[in-house]
Amino acid sequence: MSNRIDTTFQKLAETHTPAFIAYVAAGDPNLEKSLEIIRGLADAGADVIELGVPFSDPLADGVVNQLAAERALKAGTTFVKILQLVRDFRETHETPIVLFTYLNPIYTYGFEKFHSDAAAAGADGVLLLDLPPDEVKHNKELAAHEGLKHITLIAPTSPEERIAALAQQSEGFIYALSRSGVTGAQAAPSAAIGDTVARIKKYTDTPVCIGFGINTPEQAAMVGSVCDGVVVGSCIVNQVAENADCADVAAKVAAFTTPLIQASKGLLTT
Repeated sequence: MSNRIDTTFQKLAETHTPAFIAYVAAGDPNLEKSLEIIRGLADAGADVIELGVPFSDPLADGVVNQLAAERALKAGTTFVKILQLVRDFRETHETPIVLFTYLNPIYTYGFEKFHSDAAAAGADGVLLLDLPPDEVKHNKELAAHEGLKHITLIAPTSPEERIAALAQQSEGFIYALSRSGVTGAQAAPSAAIGDTVARIKKYTDTPVCIGFGINTPEQAAMVGSVCDGVVVGSCIVNQVAENADCADVAAKVAAFTTPLIQASKGLLTT
């Protein structure tokens, strides 16, 4: 069975167009509005949706995404409800969904059950922020992940041997960080990301996408010109926060994100 992530990147490659990957926290500000938001992002042209699974101890996230997880948890979001959110989204859209999460919630739910239930609901991939790839070799249960593509993270500080190993085991797409640190828009992406992409591509044909610190259409255009996909999260999440009480929060988030999508694809004219 073909995976929506692979199909999406194959279609984009035919026209040499980078993907736009939008991150939001599932259930932020509540599950009803969250569904409207991800539908709006898909309609605006996002090629992949990254859904953050709210967690009480999000070590890799900056304050914007920490607060989003807190809002979602206070609104009663659980993983079971996130699965229903994905099912509801699948009634209207085929945009790939990647679950952005930590190992603890998955292990609590049951590693194999998480993968089978998420895939059955309509998710396509998972990005496990705190699972060291080396640990998979020593824990058979961590290697059993039928149904979901495991997205690989590569930091710009990774040594060559590490890049080679991670790239060669990658699937779906590679999330290459534009800089070190936690998520957030406090620092612009490095001007050296083209070199980072080139280093990774020496070892794999898997699409390489860049995220962290992309906050403006100008930055999205720069990043989109040197990689296979642009990942934008915190500034979108910030729009959710600023408009959480608005009935038209989904429309406001989509309107903010549209110029970023267009710029990443070289379509924004000034």
